Amino acid sequence: MTGMGYIAVYDVGTTAVKAALTREDGSLLATASSEPMPIHDTDGRQEQDPDDWDLGFRNATRTVFARAAQADAAFTHGIGSRAILGVIMSGQMQDVIALDEHLLPVRPAILYSDGRARTQARRLADVVGDDAFASLSGSRAEGSLPLAKLMWLAEHEPRSWSRVRHVLFDAKDYLVARLTGVPAGDTVACSTSGAMNIVTRRWDDRLVSPSGVNPALLPALHAPDERIGVITPDAAARYSLPAGTPVYAGIGDAGATTLASGVTRPGDYNINLGTSGWIATVSDRPITDRPGVANLAYLTPDTIINGVPFLNAGNVHRWSTSVFAEDYPSMTELLARSVPGSNGVRCLPYLAGERFPVMNEAVRGAFVGITPETTAADLARATLEGVAFSIVQGLASLPDPPAEITLVGGGARERLWCQIMADVLDHEVTVVDNADIMPAMALSALVLRERGALRSLDHVSRWLRERRTGERYVPDPRDARAYRALAEGQRALYPAMAGLYANAILDGRGASR
Repeated sequence: MTGMGYIAVYDVGTTAVKAALTREDGSLLATASSEPMPIHDTDGRQEQDPDDWDLGFRNATRTVFARAAQADAAFTHGIGSRAILGVIMSGQMQDVIALDEHLLPVRPAILYSDGRARTQARRLADVVGDDAFASLSGSRAEGSLPLAKLMWLAEHEPRSWSRVRHVLFDAKDYLVARLTGVPAGDTVACSTSGAMNIVTRRWDDRLVSPSGVNPALLPALHAPDERIGVITPDAAARYSLPAGTPVYAGIGDAGATTLASGVTRPGDYNINLGTSGWIATVSDRPITDRPGVANLAYLTPDTIINGVPFLNAGNVHRWSTSVFAEDYPSMTELLARSVPGSNGVRCLPYLAGERFPVMNEAVRGAFVGITPETTAADLARATLEGVAFSIVQGLASLPDPPAEITLVGGGARERLWCQIMADVLDHEVTVVDNADIMPAMALSALVLRERGALRSLDHVSRWLRERRTGERYVPDPRDARAYRALAEGQRALYPAMAGLYANAILDGRGASR
């Protein structure tokens, strides 16, 4: 590798567009972020204006290029179509982005968190069959499913629907289309749509036909490291990027995080303690016979991401901090006065409904075991232990015993929570200390792979591991034994309290549907 080229990397999230420039040797040159972008939330319907993504992309590009020029004179002198090796992005998945013939939005994008299409999803599942739908798509038919939301649009907004000529499912794909003029999607993000066969990596008529959606509206499917096209002259002028620069399909955000954390083989696990939570591993098949497990296509034809999503993770830490402490440093001091098991206090940490281990959007949080001696430290620790117990149940639903567990997300900044995780899981965990930049490294590695510098996924994995550092947390044997004794009681809490919650219909595993 010469170190003379640069890769422009972006993440298009719900809150901001983040940009990074990496050198050809994998080192980071500069980063930038757009201003926060609004989400329009009305009666639980969550939408975002793709023009805000466009503005965020332009602003982040301008800023990151200016910072790169300040950091490296060689960047200033060498800038041009040959100096930028490629543009690649990750982005929020499971959106519905409806475009006209000019690749412009006909309405705001419907976000992944919007579950308005429950009726359409149920109708779709009734036609295809619940088990057949899950086997083909890797997903269950739920109200947040993009294919079902397309059905909702056709039924509830016929005037807008009549103008739709293209549909995309990842925010970054809108920007890729604006850069290249090509409506396309990567197989990782599109596997969340409900329209793609997760095994063949193709749109499947058995899924699409019952929806009534014209398959011609769907984007061309590409592997994440495939080139979609090049930046057009018009786009070069609009976005201040060199015309002719290759643009790659990129990868949905969950796929980027999975790759960045080194999960490339069975037994690798990543736990993300963001606002919501996520466990990810890989195997050679989708898991459709276990409640709560989601499946995504991964980088090679024979690998599937098996994941367990949690609605409650870092948000629980934030809430607990706001109630029991003044700020995060005060929370750390408070937790230092706590003991494993929280002196008998248990917490169901379901602040805003839950998807696993309880599948019940009406469920809410609860404390059990409070006595006159209970302290704020007990209550605060119990919230974090409650999340850790949920994650234990999530790991039990996935196929292989853990060989390596990495931990990322804002919650991983709370050191005692990391130790709780190691003790409750009874397994060493590594907190990735450069987690903010590792997704950019992972996307850069995909470009280098396509260019021949990294020949296989194994090479990509090794290259990323060489650049990953982190702090290890080893379980304390005594505390791990104590948590094992508490785990069964924690699992029994929700079934015992389910009658308190509306719409709680228990199955044999103690999860509601």
